Amino acid sequence: MLDAVVIGGGAAGLSAAYWLQRRGPTFVVLEAERESQGAWPAYYDSLTLFTPARHSALPGLAFPGLPPRYPSRDEVAAYLRAYAAYFAFPVERGAQVVSVERGKATFTVTAQDGRNWTARTVVCASGTFRHPKVPELPGQSSFGGRLLHSSEYRHAQPFAGQRVVVVGAGNSGAQIAAELSQVARVTLASLRPPRFFPQRLLGLDLTDWLALSGLERWPLGRLGRVPDVQPVIAVPGLRLAFTRGNPDVRPMFRAFISGGLEWADGRREQVDSVIFATGYAWNGGYLPKAALDIMGEPRQRLGISTALPGLYFVGLPGQRTVASSTLRAAGPDARFVVGELAKTLGRPG
Repeated sequence: MLDAVVIGGGAAGLSAAYWLQRRGPTFVVLEAERESQGAWPAYYDSLTLFTPARHSALPGLAFPGLPPRYPSRDEVAAYLRAYAAYFAFPVERGAQVVSVERGKATFTVTAQDGRNWTARTVVCASGTFRHPKVPELPGQSSFGGRLLHSSEYRHAQPFAGQRVVVVGAGNSGAQIAAELSQVARVTLASLRPPRFFPQRLLGLDLTDWLALSGLERWPLGRLGRVPDVQPVIAVPGLRLAFTRGNPDVRPMFRAFISGGLEWADGRREQVDSVIFATGYAWNGGYLPKAALDIMGEPRQRLGISTALPGLYFVGLPGQRTVASSTLRAAGPDARFVVGELAKTLGRPG
């Protein structure tokens, strides 16, 4: 019998483990992969953090290197692996959770390979980057070209000389489109045009200003969610790429046709590849149905389940602040949740 099971060994789960370890409850971290590094290795090769290293550390261990620099994808993955090893957390790897069942006073968590764990509480920290969302659009089955989600994109070279359309005006879509424009003819298609926001203002990073102002720590209260339309952080060279006309920006196309697309104005065009940078679905389908709303989202407030006592969440967008679900917010959000969990266990210290 454990006090807590943490599902997910990425930044959110490791932050929860840190605060659990400091408070003393017995716990285990269940990680689906062979390493505790979250979804970072699955992102495209050129990805770097929007936030400098000084704002990217988890609690208790500084991010290595110069504080003002922007760490790469591989550096973040390496940091998470080092973090888990440094604190020697009890991590069970290769533990893909398939169900969580609620008993009278305990939870039973079962992995795909048949292993199971019983605990008084469960922290769901499996993230929002495991299930790519790909829309079904008119004529999609007749397209004949290459269709992929941004999670499958690694670098631009396989698309050299092609006509490519990237769908989605978020940070990933804009960055992938700009990178592809070096070797291909690219359009960024979306329901709304991208809104660029400078990464640095008056010599300071955007997150420096958020930290200094306190806005990043401002609780969202009952809003429970950040707006769906987010600004695109104008990392170096991004805005310039779009001012050159490749990539260009267009309203979302009307339908797929054989070998191409039909645009909103009725024009038809041959297209080689379409990349959907359309985000991810929340990764918590293993939870009891009672824990989820009709949209499959967790019934929670501030990371505390409003449906099942003893169930908690870390890493949800808009969970407590505008920064929730980012690397820099994992520690503060986990600290709050573990504090509430400790009250459930009768250990408020």
